[in-house]
Order: sequence, then C-alpha cells, then structure tokens
Amino acid sequence: MTSTETVRVGRRTLDIHRPDKVLFPAGGGGKEYTKRDLVAYYRAVARFMLPHLRGRPLMLERHPDGIEGPRFMQKNTPDHYPDWIERVEVPKEGGTVVHTVCEDTATLVYLADQACITLHRWLSRTDRTDRIDRPDRLVFDLDPADGGDFISVRQAARFTGELLDELKLPAGLMTTGSRGLHVIVPLTRRHDFDEVRDFATDVANTLADAHPDDLTTEARKKDRGDRLYLDVQRNAYAQTAVVPFAVRAKPGAPVAVPISWSQLDAPHLDARRWTIADAAEQGRANPWEGLMQRGRSLSPARRLLDSLR
Repeated sequence: MTSTETVRVGRRTLDIHRPDKVLFPAGGGGKEYTKRDLVAYYRAVARFMLPHLRGRPLMLERHPDGIEGPRFMQKNTPDHYPDWIERVEVPKEGGTVVHTVCEDTATLVYLADQACITLHRWLSRTDRTDRIDRPDRLVFDLDPADGGDFISVRQAARFTGELLDELKLPAGLMTTGSRGLHVIVPLTRRHDFDEVRDFATDVANTLADAHPDDLTTEARKKDRGDRLYLDVQRNAYAQTAVVPFAVRAKPGAPVAVPISWSQLDAPHLDARRWTIADAAEQGRANPWEGLMQRGRSLSPARRLLDSLR
C-alpha cells in the first residue's frame, strides 16, 4: 500500500496519506472506492461545491477506517490543522467552538485526506457583518417513513414546492445521498433562526393539514404511522445540513446532488441516484443556476401564509 502521495492544489502542495486505503468497500451493490478516489472526486466538484461552503462553519463527518469502521463528528478544529485553513469561533452555550471553514479547493482536499467523507454546513454564514444568527437558507428535510418508499418523498416534495410557489418563494431541490430530499429556500438574512424556524413550522403544519393522510409534523415516531414527517428542525442555530455535492458514508459512495424540479419526475430518481462516479455531470448541468444568489425576505411570504391558515 502506498503510504503517501503528493498533489498540487492551486498554490499549495499537499500530502495524501494512505491513498490506497479503502473507504468504501465493494458490496451491497456498490463499487469499491479509496481515499485517492475521494480526493479526486472532491477536486473535480470543488468549483460547484465551494459556493455552498464559503463562510460557513462546518461539522465534519470522519471515517478514518472507512464507512464500515467507527465514525466521529468533528466540530472543533484540531490544533494540528494547517494555519492556512480558515477557522471561525462561534458562541455556544457556556463557551465557544472553533469550526473549520472551507474557502478553497486545497482545504477540501486536506479534509478528504483526513477521511472526512461528509461535510455538514451551518445554514448561516460568518462575515464582517457578524450575522451568524441570521440564516440565508431554510431547509425542509423529507425522508420516507419507516418502511416507506421514495414515491412518498417525491409527493411530499411536490406538495412543498406548490405551497412555496403560492408564497412566492423560489426553492431548490436536492437529493440527500441518503434516504430523501431537501427543499431549500434562499433567504436575505433579515430574520433570525427563531423567526425562520417558526415560519418553516407553520408551512409544515399547513401542508400536513392539507394532506393529513400523507404528511405529518408529529415529532414522535409512534404518532406518525406511515405518513412522511416534515422535518424543519435543522432551521436552528448551530444545526447543520449536508452540503450540496457532499459524499455520504453509504455503500457505493452516493452524493447529495442539486436537481431541477423537472427531474423530480425522472423514473429512476432516488436519494442515491448519483455517486462520486457521475455527480460532477450534474454539477456541470447547473440545475440551480442563479437560484441561491436570489435570497428572499420571509415577510411577504408570512403575510400570504397567514391568509391561507
């Protein structure tokens, strides 16, 4: 097994340690992928992925022995990380946390070398205006009920998209690479997390009231039955969501991929439709073109939603 390989990434030279280490064993219908493959993938999608990473505190999901070994979730940035990697110190209850921030391809490659398979981002950004408490993303997390199938996820996404259209809120759609879909609304950062989560909760309740046989906002699993749970809990301070184009720690290395609303009807669509073998093609197709740069205030949408309830 090769112990180290050197790669040039922009102005930086990085060592990739144990590049032949298998992170994704073959089996379960998936192909084998090594750390070298993970590094190559993140280099290939960096230009699509970095706009969704810059300025955002990260939680890093690391699998030093591959997806069949133990994992750990890393918030604090270790002291041994290079000083050229950006960090941000953010408040938490009883203190602060120094999160890693990925600003460039070199950082993305360094994290892949650390066996960081999945990057999870905050829904707010840190910058000189000090508005870390004001998100610029709102997320509806749609996973099938236990024993449910992806048909229910497609249906829930359609219902959510239709209501957001009524509220004049543009939204993007993304496979999670795991079980379901995310519906993501870009915001202007005029509202704090409490306001955004309250709005998301009211949207979810409106959807559940309109489709009581299919959707629910019941937090306890035993109360959901076979209905899909409309999860809005990510819309809170210090909560995270998977980054577009992030790899998931599942057999075959599936990827969280932005898709267009028209792709929701594609016959073979499911949460793991794209992998590190073909996700870059979806990036080049740019299904969210310009969408995430056009944030909206929730104030007009709140008035429209209140008129419907």
